[in-house]
Amino acid sequence: MEPQINAEVAKTAVSHDGPIETDAVIVGAGPVGLFQVFELGLLEVKAHIIDSLAYPGGQCIELYPDKPIYDIPAVPVCTGKELTDNLLKQIEPFGATFHLGQEVTVVQKQDDGRFYVETSKGTRFLSKTIFIAGGVGSFQPRTLKVDGLEKFDGSQLFYRVKNPAQFAGKNIVIVGGGDSALDWALNFAQDGPNKAESVILVHRRDGFRAAPASVAKMKELCDAYEMQFIVGQVTGYEEQDGKLTGAKVTGGDGVTRVVPLDMLLVFFGLSPKLGPIAEWSLNIERKQLVVDTEKFETNIPGIFAVGDINTYPGKKKLILSGFHEAALAAFGAAPYIFPEKRIHLQYTTTSPKLHKVLGVETPVFD
Repeated sequence: MEPQINAEVAKTAVSHDGPIETDAVIVGAGPVGLFQVFELGLLEVKAHIIDSLAYPGGQCIELYPDKPIYDIPAVPVCTGKELTDNLLKQIEPFGATFHLGQEVTVVQKQDDGRFYVETSKGTRFLSKTIFIAGGVGSFQPRTLKVDGLEKFDGSQLFYRVKNPAQFAGKNIVIVGGGDSALDWALNFAQDGPNKAESVILVHRRDGFRAAPASVAKMKELCDAYEMQFIVGQVTGYEEQDGKLTGAKVTGGDGVTRVVPLDMLLVFFGLSPKLGPIAEWSLNIERKQLVVDTEKFETNIPGIFAVGDINTYPGKKKLILSGFHEAALAAFGAAPYIFPEKRIHLQYTTTSPKLHKVLGVETPVFD
């Protein structure tokens, strides 16, 4: 499910004695962060890209990898994974260096105008510019608040499904009422390579925030005794010999019943956290970074914000808006990177220079 970055897409991050000196650091490897690589690449700016997730794609991969997206210009429909894969292919010529599974913890302006950037893994940079494309922040799953349950995290308690095969043949309890909960319940309840021994869906009410077709299919499977749905909340658990054996589910009638299980999957959604960004002296309005609409620059010269993390009059949280912002931010950053150079707007259709940058042949017209 996770997009793979091959050697042609990006240089592998290698150990480095001192700070890595670079023209641009991009914080966030979602669709807008990836397109920022492209727009900078057209200006011959190499970028390092950092993301707290272990793979690129951001919200598209975390929230709806298989859901259709219909509002990407000239692409009638694509999934979040397809969009991410295509963006990774598009930025192949620019050799961006990815630093995944780490969060930016320190940003400090230096006397020479550059920024000192450090990550949670100790990777350090000296960069002329920073592009914050962190969506609505780093995503943390909303956890099930039951004392002591966290000790089963990663063994029998899961907030994400990374390897569906590990749930095959198991007795699964799924908690939640959104698309992820319904999608995985249907996936594990129906015939296929990952079919579970049993699936019980638990939700606090009989209404769902999921696609109506998924809800209808779930009810159909319940009627056919292929799975079970219980209205209630998980309020406790049972264990034996250090293993999780059951979830205590308290129903609307106030009665608590023990539901046996091998695996407990919880889908309460992902909670966006601004994290250390909140401490970088940036102007923040309702957990979003205030920018201008000329360059999408923050109140700190040289730091730009694109995509869902920024705000300005008329802001619309659309992927296509983020793509537009990335283009203008790249041009806005050029004077910091090439202070002696005048940047001209060129078109990928006709510019031999851009064709060279992209590694394509300039077409010859009769």
